[in-house]
Amino acid sequence: MNSYVLLLRGINVSGQKKVLMSDLKQMLERLNLENIKTYIQSGNVVFSSVETSKLVLEKNIGDAIVETFRFVVPLMLLTKKDFIKIKNEAPFVSSETLDNKNNYFVILKDAPEIELSKKLKSESYPNETFILKENCIYLICKNGYGKAKCNNNFFEKKLKVKATTRNFKTMKKLVEMLEEN
Repeated sequence: MNSYVLLLRGINVSGQKKVLMSDLKQMLERLNLENIKTYIQSGNVVFSSVETSKLVLEKNIGDAIVETFRFVVPLMLLTKKDFIKIKNEAPFVSSETLDNKNNYFVILKDAPEIELSKKLKSESYPNETFILKENCIYLICKNGYGKAKCNNNFFEKKLKVKATTRNFKTMKKLVEMLEEN
């Protein structure tokens, strides 16, 4: 049995793309996924499956979302190993950043083009610091994410890839849930 993290982008925001976690869980059960656990209302799911192909799982889940909820939503699917690696490689994790809510993970669906990555790395913004790695941008927003220029949409436009952002607390909780799975 393989463990995965499913992250949905842009659901339950300002009344748009409403998805009850209980409905999402039932939909995933119909796909024969097991040990399904959700965390908060923003589309964070941990589950197990005998399926080893991420592409097959992504397609099946994406198709089921359209069929069940009648809209398309970007989704990121990560293996347990890959998700824990992203969380553990966070460069900004320290007692200073753990105590505040300014530590974010922008998880990328695909690796961006090298030229776009280089261009982004050369940019800087006051009160915001980011480090781009393979499939994640580690982000500190000293004035909070709500006021940040470097938000999810910013990175998607700059890198031309789909992304979804989670805070450190959510990442930590999902790792705990994975370890229980």
